This record gives sequence, C-alpha cells and structure tokens, in this order.
Amino acid sequence: MNTQLKYMLIVSSLIILNSCKQEATKEPIRYSEIMNNLLKQEDTDGDKKITIEDKGPKKFDFINTKGTSSTIEGTYHLSNLLQELAILKEKDTIRLDRVKEMPSYRISRLIKTRYWDNLTRSIDKKGLEKVLGDTKSDVDTLRLYIPHQDSIAFRYFNELENEFSKLKVVKLPEEITPHFVKSINDKPGILNLAYTHKDQQVKGVPFVVPGGRFNEMYGWDSYFESVGLLIDGRADLAIAMAENFSYQIKHYGKILNANRSYYLTRTQPPFFSSLIKEIYEHNHQISKEWISDQLKMVIQEYENVWMQKDVRLTSTGLNRFYGEGVGIPPETEEGHFDVVLKKYADKHELDFNSFVEQYKDERIKDVELDQYFTHDRSMRESGHDTSNRLDAVCADLNTVGLNSSLYKYETDIAYLIKNVFEDNFTVANKKYNAAYWLSKAEQRKKLMNALMWNEQVGVFYDYNFVTKSQAQIESTTNYYPLWAGLCTEDQAASLVKNLFKNLMQKGGLAGTGDIADHSNPNAPQRQWDFPNGWAPHQMMMWRGLLNYGYEEEAQELIYRWLWTITKNAVDYNGTIPEKYDVVNCTHKVYAEYGNVGTEFDYITPSGFGWMNASYQLGISLINKELRSQLDQLTDPDSIFKE
Repeated sequence: MNTQLKYMLIVSSLIILNSCKQEATKEPIRYSEIMNNLLKQEDTDGDKKITIEDKGPKKFDFINTKGTSSTIEGTYHLSNLLQELAILKEKDTIRLDRVKEMPSYRISRLIKTRYWDNLTRSIDKKGLEKVLGDTKSDVDTLRLYIPHQDSIAFRYFNELENEFSKLKVVKLPEEITPHFVKSINDKPGILNLAYTHKDQQVKGVPFVVPGGRFNEMYGWDSYFESVGLLIDGRADLAIAMAENFSYQIKHYGKILNANRSYYLTRTQPPFFSSLIKEIYEHNHQISKEWISDQLKMVIQEYENVWMQKDVRLTSTGLNRFYGEGVGIPPETEEGHFDVVLKKYADKHELDFNSFVEQYKDERIKDVELDQYFTHDRSMRESGHDTSNRLDAVCADLNTVGLNSSLYKYETDIAYLIKNVFEDNFTVANKKYNAAYWLSKAEQRKKLMNALMWNEQVGVFYDYNFVTKSQAQIESTTNYYPLWAGLCTEDQAASLVKNLFKNLMQKGGLAGTGDIADHSNPNAPQRQWDFPNGWAPHQMMMWRGLLNYGYEEEAQELIYRWLWTITKNAVDYNGTIPEKYDVVNCTHKVYAEYGNVGTEFDYITPSGFGWMNASYQLGISLINKELRSQLDQLTDPDSIFKE
C-alpha cells in the first residue's frame, strides 16, 4: 500500500470516528418538548386536543430521531401527530405513515390493536384496582359483592382484604329481594363475575366494558361489543363474555343490567342466544361441551326470566320489560326525578325534601308514584334509558324489540339443537328438539302479527296490553323483525320503505321520530330519542336489510353511519363517543347524561365499546368503492341522491 493511500485511510477513519463521537454526544430528541410545542401552537382552546375549533396555523415542523425534518399540515394530520406523540416511547421514531394514515384504516386499526385491550377488565387480584377504582365507587370503601353460594370466590377475595386497604368483601344473602337491594343502595359496589380456579389461584374471566364512567359489564352492550371482537380476531374475549353471562344467570338469576349492586333486580334486552350462535358460526371447532354449558344457561334465562307469568310474560302471551325494585332508582344523576317528585310533594302537601325523605323511608305510600318508578325501571331494563316512547308506560307494553329478540332466542335455540346436538338436547332431565322451539317461535310470530302489525301503515308497533291498543310511535325498535327474520317478504318491503322514510337521517338512523314535547321548554331531551342515533340500532338494521336481500339499502345506511363516526374522529382528535346526533352529524349531544367518550387528553384510550364494534362491522360490510369515498369524507347526500 503506497503512502498516499495510507494517509487517505487514516484521514477517513478519523472523520468516521469524529462523526460517531458527535452522534454519541448529540442530544436526543425530546418528544415531550415536541408535544408541548405542538400544543402551544395548535391547541388554542387548551383542551389537550387538536380539532377544527382550534385557531392555530395548522402547520407544524418537527425533526424526527433520524434527523429528518417533516412538515405536518391540517387538523387531521396534526391531531394524529399529537396522538402518536402521546403513545410514543422515547426510543421510538414517529411513523409518518401512521400520521398520514387514511382515516378509516386508522380508526379500525386502533380499535383492533388498542381500544379493545384498554376496555378489558377482570375481577381478580391483578384486575381489582382497575375494576373497583372508578367514579361510581365510594372513595373510602370499595365493595365487592359475592354470591351467597360461591364459597371459593368469597374465601379468595376475603383474603385479599389485607392487601387492598379500601376493599370490603360482602357475601350476598341466599335470597335477594327488592327490599334487600334497596337496603344496600347507599352501599354500592361491584358484583363478582366468572373466574377459573386452579391450585388455589383465582383468575377472573375477562370482560369488556363500554368505557368512560361505564366501568362494568353491561348486558346488551356486551353482545354488540362481541360482534366487533369476533371480527377483530378476539374470539377469546367474546367467549369470555358468554361465560360471564352464564355466571350471572347461575348466581344472580339473570343477565344483569350491569354487575353493580343496584342492578340485582334488573336485566337488559336478551341477546345471549345470538352471541352463542355467532361464536359457533365463527368457530365450528369450539367444543360441544362448551356450547352445551352455555345453551343450558340460555334456556334457563328464557324460562326463568322471560317466561315468568305476570312478571315479564303477560296475559297476551307476549313479553314486556319489567324492572323489579322498590323506591327511586339510585343510579341517576342528582335532580333527575325532581320534576316528578315535586308534583307528588305538592299532592301530599309537604315540602320537597320532607316528602322525598319520607317516601324513601316508606313512611309515605303512593301507589301512583310507585307505578311511575316501575315504568322507569322497566324503561332502564329495556336499555333505552331514557325515551319518551317508554317513559311512564314501559311496563304496560309488549314491545316489538323485546319480542323480536325472544323470537330469535327460540329460532337460535332450535338451530343450535339441530346443528350441534343432532336434534336432541337435555336440560334438567327435560328433552328438547328443534321442532319444540320452532313451534314457540311460530306462536310468537302469530301473536305479534295479530297485535303489533299495522297493515294500514305497514309497520310493527308496540302493543299496550292495558289499553289494548298499539302505541303508534316511530322507533327503530319497530323494525327489529327484519333482524330477527320473522316478517314476510311483503312485510319486509313495507318496513324498509318506512324505515328510510321515517328514521333515516344524513348521519344514520335516529332512535325515534321527533316525539319531544315542544310545548314545554323545560321538557328533558331524552337521549334515546330523535335526533340521536345509537350503534346497536344501526348494526341490527344493517343485518336485517341484508337478511332480506336489501344490499344497496344496507350499504347506504352503513356509509352514512361510518361517515358520521369518521368525520367526527377526523375533525375532533379521534373522538369516538357513546352516541351521535345523526341530524347534525355531531358527537356534541346535549341530552341527559351528556356523551361518554368525549373527555380525554391527547388520544382517546378506548373509544366506546359498541361504537367501536359498529365501526368494525360496518368496515367489514362496506364495498370498496364506498370505503374509498369514506376516506375522502365524501358527503353522503352527494352519493345517495334520490
């Protein structure tokens, strides 16, 4: 090697070494500083989000760990940058492909990879703090109620009291009466759920919660969440939800409104059979033993909860919601019943506080007020809490929605007995075949057609068995027969026509027609009524339309709903809430209770349970052309012209 070449190699080596030394001493990118600078520039209203309401320049330059400079522009991309910074670890690099990801792909990806896990809970040593420590818990005592007969769980959690200073484990009595439930309303707590037990170790069976202040397992929410879980490859969680349903039926007598102490007397709309059927269809390899265990609980719930004469089974042969209980429902916001209670205070010639105290203590009896609260609890059991459609009348109604769901129970049970158990299934020494359940379904269909079908209008209506008349109010629940598959082709054609005429709005289906009391400026805006739309209604109607071959109509409703979710997420920092105003296509809903899922910093941790599921179902059904339009946020009214 000549002298000049040696010299060049030495110089090159020194340059490389010096460069490495500079790189080693180079100050690392501080993403916290980048986030602070981004917020300072773009979050002009100080809510720790970047939305269309912020007045910043909507343009931000930053240097990544690789030393590359990038310019991010526009509300959507800037809010994505904020979200990515919020979940970033210092050693990671901002991925521009995530910042500039197409909206529908980003939303769907986050639901699948992030939100479901953040919504998952378990009741065991590992999960107790997350389950018990929420806004509904007493700050000084975190109560966990254990079923009377579950000695394993009681022993396990009782031993944990020493490790959790605020934990109070309470064994429920053998018989749970409405008066007992009332007696613990001022001592609220979580009800235990299913678990596995091995080598003296208890491991809670996981469950998915709706999100926000709803930090417990809800009845019908759990089914709709499971639809999304199955789509996203989380059959493990859907199966776990079913096992928790079975535990509730076995130990509490019913699938609960939610696993809180004050819900012990109340169930929710029945969807357990749909869950079992969909788990089976999703995975035919699931064991017959597992399906058998769950199906026995489905039948037990059907017979012991829904077919109780004069409770939820009425003299018409059809069913109603009936929220058992005593006194004032305790879970409402303060002041919720003030208008009602004030009327009865005046009736009894007492000041408001004195009347409420004496009514709660049962020193004052008022049959009319008792009946009002029976209707109110029944409305809450229906899941539609609250709606002018059901207020002060719910317990008198054979509802289309409930009876459609029970028709589906009967046909689902028949399907599973025939396809899984060779048409021979035994429960408590009683043998069933598919024909037995199909005959029940046929009888229910006849009764629904006789009492609920309105030939003149071409719609099913709730039937008031007290006044012996149809309650002719437009509601999405009137169209559940499409989902349950109980209507004829002619009825389906009429239902589809009326559904689009009466309930379809720009952003999806409204829960009801406009049934508000416009004459009373103080009348509350009920959250399940017009102009609000809800995920379960959309999901059921999409499937109902597809059941009867209305593909184009289904695609339109899917697009309108997904567009509403996507546009709000794009404009408002990824927000995915509990419900939407489908007329104004906004998550800014000012009805009672506000809108869960809108309060967060930087990035929503979990969206909202059944809203997530509706998005995943919609994405799985929408065609490619509309998916492309969705990512461009094309206005639905420009696509679906009359």
